[in-house]
Amino acid sequence: MNVMSSRPSTGQRLVRRTVLALGALSLSLSTAFAAATFEQPATDFAGRVMAQGTVLPGGEAKLTGRGFVPGQSVTLSRGGESLGDGPYQVDDKGNFEATVQIPANAVAARHPIVVQATGPVAATVFELKVSPDVPLSGQDKFATQSQKLVQGLYQSAYSAKSDRLFVTAAVGRPPVKESQLIKVNPQTLAIEARVTPAVAKGHDDGRVYAVYGVDVDDEAGTVWVTNTRDDSVAVYKQSDLSLVKQFDEGTAPHARDVVVVPGLNKAYASGPTGEFVAVFDTKKLEKIGDIKVASAIRGQDFGTMSLVLDAERQKIYTVALNTAEIAVIDAKTDTVEKVMPVPGANGGAGIAIDAKGQRAYVAAQGSDTVSVVDLASGKVLATTPVGAGTLNVAYDPVNHLVYAANRGAGTVTVLDADGKIVANLDGGTLPNHIAVDGKGNAFAVNKSRGADDAQGDRITRLTPKQ
Repeated sequence: MNVMSSRPSTGQRLVRRTVLALGALSLSLSTAFAAATFEQPATDFAGRVMAQGTVLPGGEAKLTGRGFVPGQSVTLSRGGESLGDGPYQVDDKGNFEATVQIPANAVAARHPIVVQATGPVAATVFELKVSPDVPLSGQDKFATQSQKLVQGLYQSAYSAKSDRLFVTAAVGRPPVKESQLIKVNPQTLAIEARVTPAVAKGHDDGRVYAVYGVDVDDEAGTVWVTNTRDDSVAVYKQSDLSLVKQFDEGTAPHARDVVVVPGLNKAYASGPTGEFVAVFDTKKLEKIGDIKVASAIRGQDFGTMSLVLDAERQKIYTVALNTAEIAVIDAKTDTVEKVMPVPGANGGAGIAIDAKGQRAYVAAQGSDTVSVVDLASGKVLATTPVGAGTLNVAYDPVNHLVYAANRGAGTVTVLDADGKIVANLDGGTLPNHIAVDGKGNAFAVNKSRGADDAQGDRITRLTPKQ
């Protein structure tokens, strides 16, 4: 007689083990979900993270956290991968510091970094800008002459009538007490005259009407300047730099650039804090209105930065700080003719025009690029990475070259009309502005990190070798 075994079969044992395993997993998952208790997060969280200086592929990013909750623990990540040696502990002042190694093959771009904090829980995202590392090149293609001027150089403008450069300088933050308008010989780069602006009215802190933007009116023999910190503009004589008129504060809010239109007796001042360009009568020396420059992007403020003139067509071009756009203003009618997008230009700052070729060159400090725009079609023909903090740009119609001042990189990049790099030159400390004289020369001015900075506060003439 056959008797069946009471031991379970292999299949039964496998089923039993599976059931036990699933039960353990279920218990584990329920325990894990129970652990995520959603405790009280940080209220009114104001934590922010900033990068110090220029960040390049293969280098280090030194990051600073501010406004966190004392005692918090902070981790940084990109694409789910942890960065640095975190977590980082927030000190009793709400701050922390971190150093992150940037891969050598990192793409030059604005990278979203996730910031997560615990104790209490909070999170934010900041953009870490990795700038292009463009090597120096083409030094043998240019003849250069450089001269130290005064501290705080900002912009320059060339007068064809008097064959002189007029350069602005201002030192420090408000209240600014040190500022000069200077007249420079473009051949020798020597200072021929200088003036300190008047003390600002209605203030008892000794501030002056510091000068920043500049352009010349060769029909009237004057120099127009912007008083950025005082929301105004002023006019000086080219001959001896004596003051012709100081406009009242508030006339042109945060005036940055100024451009004079010959034949129309008008001057225009931009203001990056809003949507307006202020208009002045250069004969009567009166403000005659404002032109609203509205972004084509709903809910965005344009923020007018650099101004450049197409004298033949009497059109003014300006670039947006807040949106990737440029605007065309008809100076005859003081109306905005059109607004064009410039995809890829983040944080527009400078603009130059090839009037004959009908192209615009846009310097974008947020993307470290120069964009070439066809003005007829609005198409972006090229976008060239040139160096960190591309601030200003100028077009030389004689040699068909574009000069870009890269403030963060400390370079001046020279491009051809199609946006290809011809040379990348040492620009000293903090290159700030480029002007051309219509004779084939470009003049770069840079700022300094202090009065003892030998490589700062210089004007440099750049001339292509034939």
